[in-house]
Amino acid sequence: MRFSKKEKLQKNAKRITINNRVSIGGLSDMALFGKRVRIGDLLMSQGLITEQQLETALEEQKIRKTKLGETLLALGYVSQEDFADVLSRQLGIDSVDLHTEGLQDAAIKLVPEDIMKKYELVPFAIDENNSNVLKVAMADPMFLPAIDDVSIITNMEVKPYFATTAQIAIQLDRMFGKKQAMEAAEQYQKEHANEFLEEEEAANVEVDNAPIVKIVRTMLEQAVRQGASDIHVEPLERMLRVRYRIDGALREVMDYNTTLLPAMVARIKIMSGLDISEKRKPQDGRLTLHVDNKEYDVRVSILPTVFGEKTVMRLTAKDGLSRDKKYLGLTPEDEERLDDILKNPHGIILVTGPTGSGKSTTCYTVLNELNREEVNIITVEDPVEANVDGVNQVQVNTKADLTFASALRSILRQDPDIIMIGEIRDGETAGIAVKASITGHLVISTLHTNSTAASITRMIDMGVEPYLIGDSVVGIIAQRLVRKLCPACKRAKEATAKEKQLLGVTADTPLMVYEPRGCEACGGIGYKGRTAIYEIMTVTNKLRSHIHGRVTAEELKDIAVSEGMNTLRMAASKKVQEGITSVAEMIKVAYEAD
Repeated sequence: MRFSKKEKLQKNAKRITINNRVSIGGLSDMALFGKRVRIGDLLMSQGLITEQQLETALEEQKIRKTKLGETLLALGYVSQEDFADVLSRQLGIDSVDLHTEGLQDAAIKLVPEDIMKKYELVPFAIDENNSNVLKVAMADPMFLPAIDDVSIITNMEVKPYFATTAQIAIQLDRMFGKKQAMEAAEQYQKEHANEFLEEEEAANVEVDNAPIVKIVRTMLEQAVRQGASDIHVEPLERMLRVRYRIDGALREVMDYNTTLLPAMVARIKIMSGLDISEKRKPQDGRLTLHVDNKEYDVRVSILPTVFGEKTVMRLTAKDGLSRDKKYLGLTPEDEERLDDILKNPHGIILVTGPTGSGKSTTCYTVLNELNREEVNIITVEDPVEANVDGVNQVQVNTKADLTFASALRSILRQDPDIIMIGEIRDGETAGIAVKASITGHLVISTLHTNSTAASITRMIDMGVEPYLIGDSVVGIIAQRLVRKLCPACKRAKEATAKEKQLLGVTADTPLMVYEPRGCEACGGIGYKGRTAIYEIMTVTNKLRSHIHGRVTAEELKDIAVSEGMNTLRMAASKKVQEGITSVAEMIKVAYEAD
């Protein structure tokens, strides 16, 4: 039996009245049992947030211009599960995970694209028990005008579900992002048929509705929502290719006609404050991007190639580096070793690993851990990747002769307690860092080596005396990032004899391992997200005496392992045996680590 539109609205209104729901400001207030209760007060009454956290969230809400519930989630004051549980128990509103929920094409086709974007909603299924009920994921499932509009358009009863704004934005991007970009590209090609973009025209692409502006904006927003760390815009012989680096691997997401290259590069140059007339030299710049009420820092590198200028943009969330230690992925044993290292009042703490292994995140986390009112912290970075309250941050400027070494000399006259050096690149910087640590300062820095023990030999190669290294270095953290298997589709299998050997397990031990398969939730890749593995070396008296004796990196590693250190291979093996990652990932990141 089908109802008229009027009857549908009445039915929806009646159902909402029965459930005692009302939307005031979008997930900010509700009426319960005839009494208006604010969502913040409700979460406080459940013991999920404190009054101080609520006050902070209300202030942050004004800045972000987001819903209060969304702000509390973004600040990490309440978990997605707890928030959804409150909505479910108090309001009868269920939540849905759009990453794992299969979206029905029949449901999506019922609601126009503009309505989905206007109200931040995604129709994901038609009720299996009642074909006249449409299940809709909403960022604000209490917003009646959206429910009414969808009900009128579809002539169906709407059953709202809660989903985060980020999840909804990702789904909308998947459904319509590529189509928008292609439409903008076609529009640009029509407007500029048979002509190249002159520099004067390039300067005018700032117009908000210009096709190139839409293409670049869509590209950046899609990259953020898909969790990309880098965007590659690459001119090839016959096409312009766009790839995103997601979970450490590059994926092609779009290709355009090569005629779009000059305008696209010009637009990126304008956004990042670079010279649009200079096309023969490499250029570096940066820009700030806001996506879904979150701020991102984008570092831009432009390099002339034989087919035109290639652009690489590295994306970093402003609050992504300033996270709590518990989010680093440390095991309880590793966390205890790190805490012991951080108790040292002076010395050098080195964080080592290849590019893109999460060293900066670890350094900033350590800084936040040590950041107290009674200490003076100064950093020297190239570039400053995130602003930290209460920390004095200096950015290297080679044009002004402000290098790591020259900045460090000045910093030592600034009465510092803790110094962070973005990277030890040469013997001069290493020497100053060692002297600073020996004179009573705690120095934190990064180094590009493959393991903890190799960091000692690298500093010796830089010209630092072994006895100085032994006296100054108090701890070394080596790390890698491994891709996590998609929990929705990972497949178990019995480990082969070769795999058991790699994992350090005896051949007769029964062992199940998991391998990637690929599904809608992970985009067919089989992996979703990354986690870190660590090798943490505490420089003990025994290690110190061997460093003085100029032993090899292999000997140092053996001594550290005998004292309880887990190598990167051991850490990766543990992740495989726990079903978090695959044997292939372990081989990829830690095959030569031991």
